[in-house]
Amino acid sequence: MAEHAPTILLTGINGQLGHQLQSALAPLGAVVALSRAELDLGQADSIRQALERHQPDIIVNPAAYTAVDRAESEPEQAHAVNAAAPALLAQWAARRQALLLHYSTDYVFSGAGEQPWREDDAAEPRSVYGQSKWAGEQAVRAAAPRHLILRTSWVFGAHGGNFLKTILRLARERDSLSVVADQIGAPTSTALIADVTVALLRAYLRDPAGFAYGSYHLAAQGETSWHGYAQLLTAEAVKQGCVLRLRPADIAPIATADYPLPAPRPANSRLDCAKLRQTFGLALPRWETGVQQVLAELCAQPQTKDKQ
Repeated sequence: MAEHAPTILLTGINGQLGHQLQSALAPLGAVVALSRAELDLGQADSIRQALERHQPDIIVNPAAYTAVDRAESEPEQAHAVNAAAPALLAQWAARRQALLLHYSTDYVFSGAGEQPWREDDAAEPRSVYGQSKWAGEQAVRAAAPRHLILRTSWVFGAHGGNFLKTILRLARERDSLSVVADQIGAPTSTALIADVTVALLRAYLRDPAGFAYGSYHLAAQGETSWHGYAQLLTAEAVKQGCVLRLRPADIAPIATADYPLPAPRPANSRLDCAKLRQTFGLALPRWETGVQQVLAELCAQPQTKDKQ
């Protein structure tokens, strides 16, 4: 590890998490923040050229192929970005003794049962997206001794497209809405993920030799359904000053079977985050807190800016 301020290569800065991480990582070192035009994870040559050009001490990789339904008909593209690219990043990191911090998803699990998933539970992805993310995890573990994998779920933020922003837009346009009520998880803000990322990287920079490398679950505390999430965020948006046509009572619960999609969704997206909290002494806020914070930002903006 270099004694100077580290060079941190950040992928996918136009995505919702990459956008949040760009400013959050700045106090830690020299951040090289690259868009897809500058680093295309679907192209091996683009990856190698960026790594050789910037020689990072730390690679932070939030970029991913996240079009869950389209992945069912584009498995090659999904695996190129979500599996082959992390493998190349991990191989380079291993040769240079750099740290690779990679993000993954609850989709690597089957979604069965009601118990929160632990890091060592068996992976059983049911979608092409989940399979590609699991393959990426395996590649990182196999190649890079210095790695962190953070699995998260139901990610949202003020930047980019996500469920919260979609519901907010629909609540301005419609008088009624139906939302799935039998999938359970914890909405997790990009701000929380970025804060935890910074805390982990600070710990790593203090003591790379003694750092607790490996895989960790990272999600906000608590749980809800998509339906419950939609109800809370519409109620909170009104409190924050958003003008909506829709009220929580206008949102009807439906079953997953009533809203068929090409890729199966996990019914159980709960993640057990005890390992992360205990290893690094972190306190994770409830999911409602993140929703309130993002809505405070979005509801203060002109409505035209909330279009996706």
